[in-house]
Amino acid sequence: MPELGDAELERVARRWHQLPLDRALLAYPGVRDVVQLLADDIARETGKARVPVPDLGPAVAMDQLRVMVHDWRRAGLPEGDLGGRLIALRRKLP
Repeated sequence: MPELGDAELERVARRWHQLPLDRALLAYPGVRDVVQLLADDIARETGKARVPVPDLGPAVAMDQLRVMVHDWRRAGLPEGDLGGRLIALRRKLP
């Protein structure tokens, strides 16, 4: 079911890039939260220490999200959980 995750990731990224800067800045903490939650789950699944994802700003937020999606899959975590989180993130974007 990677198609769901891929499609949702593209929808989130497309919506993100359409946002005016002021709205993106308001939505950015929510994106960071999702990226960090994915990173935390990956760390837990792989037995690694939890490490804060660097705050690199809204310009690279989608790049960080893409990396976490890739790492999520490499860790073997459930694709359905990933898709659900991406859907929820997209719905929260203004």
